[in-house]
Amino acid sequence: MTAIACLRLLKGEDAFPAVQAQAAANSYLGARWMPPRRYGAVAPLAFVLADHRASQIDPVEVQTMAAELEALLFPERCGGKVCLMTFEGDETAVLKFATLTQAELAGLYRGEGSAGPAGRVQAITAEEIRAVPSTREEAAVARAEAASAPAQAKPQTKPQARPEPKAPPAVPTGWWGLYDLAEESFCGSLLGLRADLAEPPPIDDDKLLVRDLTGLNEAQPLLQAATFGDLYLPLGFWNLTTPASQESYKRRLSRYPLDLQPRLGTSVYGTPREASLGLLSQIRALLKPSFAFLDLNVQDPTFPVHNLPQELINSVTFALPEGDERQRLAAIQTFLERQSTYRGKLVLQGVTGVRTAGELDACREGGITRVSGPAITSFLDRPVEAAEGSPCGEDRQAAA
Repeated sequence: MTAIACLRLLKGEDAFPAVQAQAAANSYLGARWMPPRRYGAVAPLAFVLADHRASQIDPVEVQTMAAELEALLFPERCGGKVCLMTFEGDETAVLKFATLTQAELAGLYRGEGSAGPAGRVQAITAEEIRAVPSTREEAAVARAEAASAPAQAKPQTKPQARPEPKAPPAVPTGWWGLYDLAEESFCGSLLGLRADLAEPPPIDDDKLLVRDLTGLNEAQPLLQAATFGDLYLPLGFWNLTTPASQESYKRRLSRYPLDLQPRLGTSVYGTPREASLGLLSQIRALLKPSFAFLDLNVQDPTFPVHNLPQELINSVTFALPEGDERQRLAAIQTFLERQSTYRGKLVLQGVTGVRTAGELDACREGGITRVSGPAITSFLDRPVEAAEGSPCGEDRQAAA
């Protein structure tokens, strides 16, 4: 069982420097396509990939590469797009695919097929993964099937109603309001992923990196328009400590205006219980030019904050676990048992994922500083706009 594929970079309307793209792709594969997987450049903007542990190349991993290259090659504007074409077949066919011209690749992207070998072809960008016909014969069959579909439908006896316009796709991100229990008022907002409302987040670092980069992109125009409160963006602990991912973060954050920095914070999710001082210092140094506040999002209420220097972090936010309210209330109480240590370090305690009025009351009575979750606001389309309002009430912040 060995997956073998040819990876091609398509130069479309958004032309990029071929030499720079070749070097960037080679650098990316060197950092991510680790042994025992193998890769090699076989032609300009063409690479052969092999993975003996898989039957197919994971297109989501290739999509991560597309997002990474797009950020590198088009750092100053949002219009540039990188398209990667993958071809899977036997070794001979894979090598033949590497010889297709850019014009032939463009034809494949448009669904026209090519005179090249038959195989499994996918067009992959940061926004989509799309299977396309590999040969002109396959493309002709696909066109014939599409053309015959209306003829097979029953004749219309009445004029067709005008179709309703399609609703625009949902924005992948949203915001949770941050509520300060000491002040009894909103103090800011936390970026969230809409997909997390329906299913647990992925655990693969590459997929988490794509989420983080998507969040940074989607948040930027809203951050510039937001005039109220602190604004926190979630970033993954392990990606923040990986050189290749660090470069991706740096490229995205380089677009952020410096005047936003005093109001921005990052909530570092996936922070391990025994996070080393060296790694946390590295994260702080990486993010300090763009973020004024560093929050550690933890899943262990006994997180050993006493091991960390006072000046390293600003807050620790405990993410409530799944389970019934009794279990979640017990977890809040365990988190509160360390309160004197937090106060001695001048580190704020927060709780996220608060779902019920009982959980909110436990946080308030225990002296938790900041809370967020469904009991505080619904999932908003943009950041909270004012301090007024109260959680779990009719006057809580709306997305309008």
